[in-house]
Amino acid sequence: MKIVTKHIRIILILVGIGILTAIYFLGVPLTAEEGNALSLPEEVKDASGTQTEKNEDQSNQNKKEEVYVDIKGEVKHPGVYPLSADKRVKDAIELAGGFLEKADTDSVNLAQKVQDEQVIMVPAQGEQNEKSADETEQGNSKIPVNTADAEELTKLPGIGPSKADAIIQYRDENGGYQQKEDLLDVGGIGEKTLEKIAPSIQVP
Repeated sequence: MKIVTKHIRIILILVGIGILTAIYFLGVPLTAEEGNALSLPEEVKDASGTQTEKNEDQSNQNKKEEVYVDIKGEVKHPGVYPLSADKRVKDAIELAGGFLEKADTDSVNLAQKVQDEQVIMVPAQGEQNEKSADETEQGNSKIPVNTADAEELTKLPGIGPSKADAIIQYRDENGGYQQKEDLLDVGGIGEKTLEKIAPSIQVP
């Protein structure tokens, strides 16, 4: 009888130990770090970190996309102005206070996108015509590449309609030509072509 009772006690002790062990492993609360690790899958955490990096990169990129343009001529406040790269010449003119009354607004492409280091020249009304008249009186038949239209440009040796359009497109996108060598940046115009037309053009 004593032996049976002893065996029962041993069994009860083992059962009690098993119950305590189960309670310990199943009942201990998770730490904050363990809880976060279980509640947030790695894929989600990685995606969150990637999105944050993308937002930071986009913010830095937007800061870099700032250009400076030099506005001259018939505007209220000529000078150098900073703009975002997606702005147009119209926005630059507004920053400079707008056109003066005598400005030749038809000679300015307001829809053109601004470029870094671009020079926006706003001439006075009749200013281009006066220059052309003076050149004619002096026997100067040079064609001003910064103001000439496609028909005038095709009068240059080796310049057909397609090259004339390319010259005008480059002029509109880059704010004009500062020196004759700038024409080498136009598609289809090489050193030989420039050598032929150089005596017949006026830059700027």
